[in-house]
Amino acid sequence: MRTYVRTVLIVFAAFEVILGLWLSIVPKTFYDHVPTVNWTPPYSDHLFHDFGGASLGLGIVLAAAAIRFDRFLTAVALIAYLVYAGPHLAFHLGHLESGQGLLSTGLAVILALMVVLPLVALAGVRKLT
Repeated sequence: MRTYVRTVLIVFAAFEVILGLWLSIVPKTFYDHVPTVNWTPPYSDHLFHDFGGASLGLGIVLAAAAIRFDRFLTAVALIAYLVYAGPHLAFHLGHLESGQGLLSTGLAVILALMVVLPLVALAGVRKLT
């Protein structure tokens, strides 16, 4: 379980840092080129830059937890991530695009995994020493 928890921390930290950099540097390209993002217009440069900064911050916390790997910091990092990922999943499940079955299904599966994988890791945190 230790390997699983650390792997989740590393993978999600990398994802958040990459996402955060992308959104902080060229946010409009994210809106223009990532399928499903433009389902809820309009584009807001301010919002995407802010989301980029928040993603970078979350990535740093997840990375710190992977490096330090103690029970408290790992639990805090995973809970912080889930506080973002849970509502993000709920929002998108309520805003799936009709006529876009494959994209809607793919989005739902990916976002569900972004909740389930860290949730399983959080359950394993109590076994860390």
